[in-house]
Amino acid sequence: MTPSSPPIGFAPPPITEELVEAVARVLRSGWITSGPELAAFEAELAEYLGVSEVVCLSSWTTACELALRWWGVGPGDEVIVPAVTYAATANIVLHCGATPVIVDIDPAEAVLTPASVAQAMTERTKVVMPVDLAGWPVDYDGILAVLESHRDAFQPATDRQRVLGRPLFIADAAHSFGASYKGKPVAAQADVTGYSFHAVKNLTTAEGGGLALSLPDPLSNIELRKWLKTMSLHGATKDAFTKTLGNSPHYDIIDAGYKCNMTDIQAAMGRVQLRHYPETLARRKSLARQYHNAFQLEPWYMPPPLQSDDRESAYHLFMLRVRGLTATGRDAVMAAMRDQGIATNVHFPPLPMLHVHRSRNTCPDLDSGAYPGARSHWHQEISLPLHLELSDADVTRIATTATAAIEQVLQEAP
Repeated sequence: MTPSSPPIGFAPPPITEELVEAVARVLRSGWITSGPELAAFEAELAEYLGVSEVVCLSSWTTACELALRWWGVGPGDEVIVPAVTYAATANIVLHCGATPVIVDIDPAEAVLTPASVAQAMTERTKVVMPVDLAGWPVDYDGILAVLESHRDAFQPATDRQRVLGRPLFIADAAHSFGASYKGKPVAAQADVTGYSFHAVKNLTTAEGGGLALSLPDPLSNIELRKWLKTMSLHGATKDAFTKTLGNSPHYDIIDAGYKCNMTDIQAAMGRVQLRHYPETLARRKSLARQYHNAFQLEPWYMPPPLQSDDRESAYHLFMLRVRGLTATGRDAVMAAMRDQGIATNVHFPPLPMLHVHRSRNTCPDLDSGAYPGARSHWHQEISLPLHLELSDADVTRIATTATAAIEQVLQEAP
């Protein structure tokens, strides 16, 4: 790396003066925890996502775990998840005492398919939780059709489960804020959709996440929102801000809840970025297209899914996949790029590789032959930088450096 080639980070957060001023405004307001800023952010998110209710909490993890608990997931139950996802997707199932059923991904799109979900369904399946990896939507209609076809085999254990009469559809949309499916936001597709606003996400509140609620009748999105809000504050029937509005300070605790609310400081960050999100999404799309154009003639290039007739990515990650690469070769490519000042990543170590699942015998080993899609993805995938600080010249530099490193590694491969 030379002084004329400054380092390129993987996913720095977009901290603007407008964002700093928004945070400062909340700090000066005298109210910094959950309050009016959060309420405004949730309302604006609901409008953007095309749903009636959005609840923002401390993370995707706490939000989706609460959704599982509201649904009554517990010991003896199964929740279908993909083999390639961040650990949190399966961790929350374990937190509830249930079993994550880890299913292989489609090798072309790196997500669950309706066929793979159908094959994994049993009478113990209570939730299906596919992941829009890198921002690419799953086939929502196809998966919903599988759930509907499972009604006769479904064994409800709670009143809510008896009302719906099929497994709950929770979409892990941590990567897909702004993605679309058949012309509509992905938030309008599943029963419940979980978003992440972590520091590296397209829209960030430093930490944080939320749920977009689209429950079918007669289940109530308003009642679920109220339950989530209550359980995110220890089960209290009244939050701190409400008690400042001239109301009685008295409250009850209806259940042993959690402490996982989002603050007004975080919400202020989100509101600024949401106002500019159409431009953010357009720029991320442009950067991803530039990568694709740079690699498309290479014989080893396996294009990631970005856009089709009925789906469009949120362009959260550009997952470069290299035909013929091994995990050792992938690490060598990443090391060569790091030597040139370019940060890269891998998304993700497949769940069957992780000690938490191997020690519990949750699933077969990655090399057992049960997960060919996940195994090839693990060996062949390198995530390249994709963020708003990148210039077009940076993309050219990254693509040129990656191409040289890949070709060197492939030539040296036995």
